[in-house]
Amino acid sequence: MIEEKILAQCCHAVQKLYGHELNPASVGLEKTKKEITGDFTVVVFSLLKISRKSPETTATEIGTFLQQNMPEIETFNVIKGFLNLVLSDHFWMKFLVKNAVLPDFGFCKSRHEHPVVLEYSSPNTNKPLHLGHIRNNLLGFSLAEILKANGHKVVKVNLVNDRGIHICKSMLAYMRWGNHETPGSTGMKGDHLIGKYYVLFDKEYKAEIHDLIGKGLTEEEAEKQAPLIVEAQEILRKWEAKDPETITLWKEMNGWAYQGFDLTYRRLGVDFDHIYYESETYLHGKKLVMEGLDSEVLVQKEDGSIWADLRDEGLDEKLLLRADGTSVYMTQDLGTAQLRYDEYRPSSMIYVVGNEQNYHFDVLKKVLTKLGMEYGKHIYHLSYGMVELPQGRMKSREGTVVDADDLMDEMLRTAEETTRELGKADELSDEDATRLFNTIGLGALKYFILKVDPKKNMMFDPRESIDFNGNTGPFIQYTYARIQSLLAKASSAGFLWEDAKISLHLPLLPLEKETIKRLYQFRETIVQAGEELSPAIIANYIFDLAKGFNQFYQELPVLKEEDPEKVVLRICISKFTGSVIKKSMKLLGIEVPERM
Repeated sequence: MIEEKILAQCCHAVQKLYGHELNPASVGLEKTKKEITGDFTVVVFSLLKISRKSPETTATEIGTFLQQNMPEIETFNVIKGFLNLVLSDHFWMKFLVKNAVLPDFGFCKSRHEHPVVLEYSSPNTNKPLHLGHIRNNLLGFSLAEILKANGHKVVKVNLVNDRGIHICKSMLAYMRWGNHETPGSTGMKGDHLIGKYYVLFDKEYKAEIHDLIGKGLTEEEAEKQAPLIVEAQEILRKWEAKDPETITLWKEMNGWAYQGFDLTYRRLGVDFDHIYYESETYLHGKKLVMEGLDSEVLVQKEDGSIWADLRDEGLDEKLLLRADGTSVYMTQDLGTAQLRYDEYRPSSMIYVVGNEQNYHFDVLKKVLTKLGMEYGKHIYHLSYGMVELPQGRMKSREGTVVDADDLMDEMLRTAEETTRELGKADELSDEDATRLFNTIGLGALKYFILKVDPKKNMMFDPRESIDFNGNTGPFIQYTYARIQSLLAKASSAGFLWEDAKISLHLPLLPLEKETIKRLYQFRETIVQAGEELSPAIIANYIFDLAKGFNQFYQELPVLKEEDPEKVVLRICISKFTGSVIKKSMKLLGIEVPERM
């Protein structure tokens, strides 16, 4: 890439001009600010001790050397200690012609290294997926695509939380009030049916707490002594003791949840290479804990509970096994990490989990390291913010969550209303129109969520996300469809740019050059998104590309241009832009329609 050549020549210039050997990494190189003429800027302040000259003189001398030794540099200007380099039109034309036809442009070659294990989704089998899960799944799937584009081998994994007191609550409510109903008898998705009983448990449990408080108990006492929670805890003990009747109901209800999850995943367009189940991994975690106790790395208290003492590392004591021998979340995460390490020997393990679990993952890494597992140092928690709606936060137990399936249905309806209002489906068959509404609705949902920095909390507004004129998925999808329409018209008119020779010496207008420069930035955008684990970098790049192309399209004639060489050039730019938009959107898990 040209940046590497500029850095190398800067080092050569310093050696020739000032007799000093320089490491390219010590040279400051950045994109030139929009308001200044230039493509790349060399920051020379760090070189003043070597040159022993003023910033302006140092920048001018290095700029002169670069212009004389690099044919790619047409001219330069100096503003204080900033050397702004202007690349020639010939360089940009050469880049365009060489890369516009490459199917893998922007992507890195496969690396010969151990895979990255990437965990996302991690649903509980006591309720359906909701809006928070949607952000989790979209982030995880997109990150996998971005890491692959950077040459990494990625193993996408899902840890299903299929055991614990929350599962027992749904089971107990079903045992009490279910009347043997099933997804088949009710017509409900299995995960929705189970979620119904989770909400019912919470309603009845709160009523019991209220009654006990009325009889003189404190709220804390009532929460512990309410008959429903006592019975749910007994079901958990029976489950861990492998009571046949309890296990049979547990398997049946979990099976309903899995069927429901699979339908949601398929509709959302996400998948996994391996699914782990907490009901299996916690046993491996218990084994690790007992080994840690035998080696005296962990401590056992008088009641029989086992703990990790992390006070010397800035944390506190962490419970790993309860006094009755039952496990906690940390137990199963220890076992899961070990299973993944044994199976894949990963270069790193990335967990896509909400920021309320920051402390949990700090502890996980430290406990694994304490147990002698060096891979604990290569665990990374992608801590993402919460999703809220205009009406506020969601609560699963109170049934106020936004169900993932309901949200996708709403997105489809909103996409249909908006698209029909704008007349963008008038010429489509019913089947094609339905497919378009689904593409637009899901594209709007995915883009609106992924364009936000993962670390930030966000507000999701379904109608705002389907705006054909803002920083939205539909705007970018429409830009892509516009390009395909242009290319179809060009082909009908006989302009086949692939077969035409584009002169590398054509002068470029500012809008032509700016569009080519944005296409050039696709490679570095993918690299940056991979390094920062942020699909938002890709999303906002595509928006800038689409917005810039629309200005290019509106201000410069393409098929009506009188110069045939310019027609072919602009068709080439359009084709390349469409290709990069499609690749970029695919990295976000978003489809683009050929017609709109």
